[in-house]
Amino acid sequence: MTNRTRIFSLIGIATVLGLTGCPRKEDQPPKPKVTADASAATAPAAGAKTASLPVIAPAPAWKLQDVNGATVSSEQFKGKVVVLDFWATWCTPCVKEIPGYIDLARKYEKDGVVIVGVSVDQAGPEVVKAFAAKHKVNYPLVMADEGIVAAFGGIEAIPTTFLIDRQGQIRDRKEGLAETDEYEKRIVSLLN
Repeated sequence: MTNRTRIFSLIGIATVLGLTGCPRKEDQPPKPKVTADASAATAPAAGAKTASLPVIAPAPAWKLQDVNGATVSSEQFKGKVVVLDFWATWCTPCVKEIPGYIDLARKYEKDGVVIVGVSVDQAGPEVVKAFAAKHKVNYPLVMADEGIVAAFGGIEAIPTTFLIDRQGQIRDRKEGLAETDEYEKRIVSLLN
């Protein structure tokens, strides 16, 4: 079994379930213990200020290949606010979020916000590259491997998105689809 095949057996390709995300298979590694704190950050109470996003854990270092075969690493984004989005071209909720991420990447680039799409597509980088061209994706797209999935505690569903502050701390873990304007508030809370 190849590494690429193993990662996708961890994440699983399943039927898209509306707006909740695409589910994972049961054999995926569990989330790290820090996710108890993550749940508070993932769904702030109605009317709650997002400026108080808690520190969940230090973000793991990673190094992956982009759709053109170039190496991209977390080191390149030190001092930036990073939106790390695990997604796939076949996942309807993932695809619905992309226009919002394109807008956010454009709007906040000057403020040091970087969006990185981590594709879990089994079909490989050519499929992701064609998707990016068709949808005019303006942010880096890298190909997931087992290491990044394990480092981030396993991915139960996609999209799963991590918000990482300028100091390299995970401040939010979102599973499933979120409205762009609501997610933008979480990003903005880390810019001050």
